Amino acid sequence: MNIVAIIQARMSSSRLPGKVLMPLAGTPVLGHVVSRIQRCRTINQVVVATSTDPSDDAIEAWCRLEGVRCHRGSLHDVLDRFQQAAEAEHADAIVRITADCPAIDPEIVDTVVRDFIAGGFDCYGLGGEFPDGLDCTVFAASALARAWHEAKLPSEREHVGPYIEKHPEWFHNGALFRFSGQSHHRWTLDEPRDLAFLQAVFCRLHRPGEAPFGADAVLALLAREPALTRINSLIVRNAGYIKSLAADKAHHVHA
Repeated sequence: MNIVAIIQARMSSSRLPGKVLMPLAGTPVLGHVVSRIQRCRTINQVVVATSTDPSDDAIEAWCRLEGVRCHRGSLHDVLDRFQQAAEAEHADAIVRITADCPAIDPEIVDTVVRDFIAGGFDCYGLGGEFPDGLDCTVFAASALARAWHEAKLPSEREHVGPYIEKHPEWFHNGALFRFSGQSHHRWTLDEPRDLAFLQAVFCRLHRPGEAPFGADAVLALLAREPALTRINSLIVRNAGYIKSLAADKAHHVHA
């Protein structure tokens, strides 16, 4: 089975433009994400999927410099971008990763992929009350292709998984429930306060040239230094998806 990790990345973030190439512990944020996913034992290929918008030329240039495969597609139709990248890589399964999660845990990603294979799922991801920033979901290529053909709403095109996740009558969906009571933690990068938090964490835990720290190490750090969580607390989770759902209402009005 050819399992391809597709890391979606763009420079035109509305809340923190250029965030994926911002330096973090001496490395661009995207560099941390790529190197962590490259450590996964279950993944055959790692590619970055960015857009054809000129603002994303910098991402393609970084990928070329670092020897990372890069596909470019639609800026707003991310589902189409994923489908085209998956086809180009002849993927049997696609692991969706976002470039704003520099603390993504390779061990958790591997567990999700192994469970996806063992259960014969169409869609399998990290579920439950997990820290924002560990998100990963695996899609069967056939499920992704069906969603690409059939999804119509803005939220279903701008985000890869909603169409599949909303139709369990057609798709065999599942989730790994590893965490409980940890959803208040925010380890993703969407606002300046997030960058400040991640800089504090990486300053304490990141060791260049060594295996990356995992989720348990971050939780242990925050237990020792609970004040760190206040750096970026009270930020709305999944703000981008909420914005897309608002666009769905306008779509219904004009349909």
